[in-house]
Amino acid sequence: MNTRDSLQQFGLVPKDEDLPRIRDLLAHEADRERKGDGREDDLALLCCVQLFSKAMDEDVLRIWDAKSSGFDLFSSLDVQFLCGNGLQNTKNFLMKQSGEVATKALAYLKECEAAGDFEEFSAAAHLEHYRAYFGVPE
Repeated sequence: MNTRDSLQQFGLVPKDEDLPRIRDLLAHEADRERKGDGREDDLALLCCVQLFSKAMDEDVLRIWDAKSSGFDLFSSLDVQFLCGNGLQNTKNFLMKQSGEVATKALAYLKECEAAGDFEEFSAAAHLEHYRAYFGVPE
C-alpha cells in the first residue's frame, strides 16, 4: 500500500475499525527503516497522523517505535505525534509505563518540551497542518 492508497482507504481521520491495519502499516514501515530497506514516501508519516488524530494512549509507544527506528523516520516524524491526547496526558501515560522504551520516550519528550517544541502546541492545529500537507479538504 502506498500513501495515496492509505489516504483514500482510511482518510486522514480513520474509523476505529481501520486502526489495526494502520498500526500494521506503521510497524511494517518501521521495520523497513530498521533494515535499511526502501520505504514508501510519507506512508509512515501518514500513519502517524492518522493515529495521532485518534488520540489514543495505546498508540504513543507505537509512534515512538517508528520514530526511533532509524535516522530518516526520527527526523521526519514530529515528536508532537506522541501527544494526540495532549502533552501532559502523554507524559502521565509514559510515567505509568514500565520499561526502557517508555523511559526513553518520556525523556525525549521532556527534552523537546524544555527546548520549546510544544510552545503554542495544540493537537487540532497540528492535525490541520497535516490536512493541508496531504491536501485533504475539511
